[in-house]
This record gives sequence, C-alpha cells and structure tokens, in this order.
Amino acid sequence: MKTPQGLQALIDDGVIDEVLRPLKSGKEAAVYIVRSGDKIRCAKVYKDLAQRSFQQRVQYQEGRKVRGSRQARAIGKASKYGRKQQEVAWKNAEVDALYQLRDAGMRVPEPYGYFHGVLVMELVTDAEGSSAPRLGEVELSAQTAREYHRVLVQQVVRMLCTGLIHGDLSAYNVLVGLDGPVMIDFPQVVSAAGNNAARAMLLRDVNNLTAHLGRWAPDLFDTWYGEEMWALFETGELRPDSELTGEFEPDESEVDLDSIRQSINDAREEALIRQQGRDAAAEE
Repeated sequence: MKTPQGLQALIDDGVIDEVLRPLKSGKEAAVYIVRSGDKIRCAKVYKDLAQRSFQQRVQYQEGRKVRGSRQARAIGKASKYGRKQQEVAWKNAEVDALYQLRDAGMRVPEPYGYFHGVLVMELVTDAEGSSAPRLGEVELSAQTAREYHRVLVQQVVRMLCTGLIHGDLSAYNVLVGLDGPVMIDFPQVVSAAGNNAARAMLLRDVNNLTAHLGRWAPDLFDTWYGEEMWALFETGELRPDSELTGEFEPDESEVDLDSIRQSINDAREEALIRQQGRDAAAEE
C-alpha cells in the first residue's frame, strides 16, 4: 500500500521497514500494521485536532503535568503556541501513560518508541495470530464474561494505584488477546489525585465494563467495584493486589447516584429483555 504521510519519516529513519495495511481509524488517530525487520507491530499516527476538541478535553487535562513552565503558561493563555503545546501534551499523555502502566505490570500493548508524533507498539493478536478483536465485537459465555470482568477490574485497580484513571474505558477500548483482555487507548488518561472529576470518571469506566459484560453475566449488575475501590483509594488503603468484594453501601444522599448507575440499569433491562426472548423461543 501507499505509505501514509505520517509514517514516511519512520521508514526514512529505519524505525519501520514497511506499512502493511490500515488497522483502524478514529477521530484522534489512525493505526496501521507495520513491519520492523521480522517483527509485525502497529503504529498509531495522531491527527491534529480542531479548537473545538480542545474545549471538549478540558475535563481530562485538569491536574496533568506539562513539560516546561513556558509551555504551561502558553497553554493557560490559550495562544496559538499554547494550543500547539496543548496538542503535544495530549499526545505525550498516552505515551507516558503506556510506559508507566507497562512498568506497573498492566495488560497493555508493549510500547517500542515514539517517533515524529507516531507511537510504535505491540500488535495484540488472537489465538490465530490475527489482530485481536475488541471486546465489544465478541460473544461470551457467562463464565468468560465474569473472568474478563475480574481481570479488568484488577487492571483498573492497578492503574488507580499508579495514580491514573483511563477516563474513557469501554468494551471498545479493550482488545481480546491470546491471553485475555488488554486495555488500549490512553490519550484521555486522568490524574486520580489532581482532577476534580476523577471519581465520576472512575465509576463511569467500571460501570461501562459492568454494563457490557453483565449482558452475559447479569449477576455483575449487583456489584459496586468502582465505589469500593475509590473508597479504599481515598483512605490510602488500595493496593495493586487488593482483594475486592464488589460490595459497597452507597450514600443515598448523593444526588448524582442515579446518573452514575444509569448504564448499569440500562444494561440490566436489556439483559432481562434478551432473557425473556430466549425463554419465549425455548417454549415454542
């Protein structure tokens, strides 16, 4: 295939030898399968974003550290240079997070370097050696759904212990690799201690996973892992190997409790409808 403009510099520098094919493309980046020597990897080419996107990302950037005081001041003033530096900081956030999470033993793609605005990393594959599907694209048994939920909750805990929250975690930011689920896409990573919306984002991340996996294992709808791990985090008691129970007594006085759990309630209703359909089919 024709080499995308964003990857030509990597070929010129000998970082990669060939672009094999596109893997996926989104609003913020395009990912390609590439060859480096005898290794097959993937390259994430970030797209430049318009001003409106910066406004949408303000809530994620609160509490993030910026490299250099001049850059921090420029970002605060929202100058042309500041917007450019904000874009650079947004891309660097994923790169830095990926290395930090890898070092913490997280199930994330192995990073191989960041070159000319392109992140080169491991290509996660399935049992057949093909690029791994996203969690939202596969059918699961109840047992597998519970196991994936257990693994992913454990990964969220480990991530929180590093001081980070994914911020946009869903079944479409998880790949089903040969050895189970692998978390991906971290440009919106949130500072757990420095962002006022950190708790809400953590609960949303966990509830998104529960809502999806609960379609196959409805008993997951009665768990409160996000609330439990945040309570432990606030008191300094959360550890990477903490054994969570999924049990938690919510504060009913919180006005946003219903909205926080809305995804769980919606998924529960969908699961009941699907079960009724299966029961009706079995009776015919």
